[in-house]
Amino acid sequence: MILSIIGIVLGAVAIGLFVWFRKDQEMTTDLLDSDIRGNGNAFIALQEEFTQYQIDNERKIADFEKQLSIKFKEHDRRMDKMNKSLPSVIRTVVGHIEFARPLDKK
Repeated sequence: MILSIIGIVLGAVAIGLFVWFRKDQEMTTDLLDSDIRGNGNAFIALQEEFTQYQIDNERKIADFEKQLSIKFKEHDRRMDKMNKSLPSVIRTVVGHIEFARPLDKK
């Protein structure tokens, strides 16, 4: 009789532990699933942010290249203008040197 009571109590404890572990496992699985969904959403947000960062950088690079090309063209125009005016400047300087009076009058 005592053995059957002990057997029933042990059986009830075993069933109770089984149910408790099953509920604990379900709760753990639900928590992990929510963490996985949260991580998935975070990765998607990170990917979108990185894509936007790349797009912004490409725009900045394009703007810098455009400004650089404008500066180069402006510099080339100034150099061409200077090269065109250089012969007349040389003529005036050489003309002054050619017709200058000597400093020492020996």
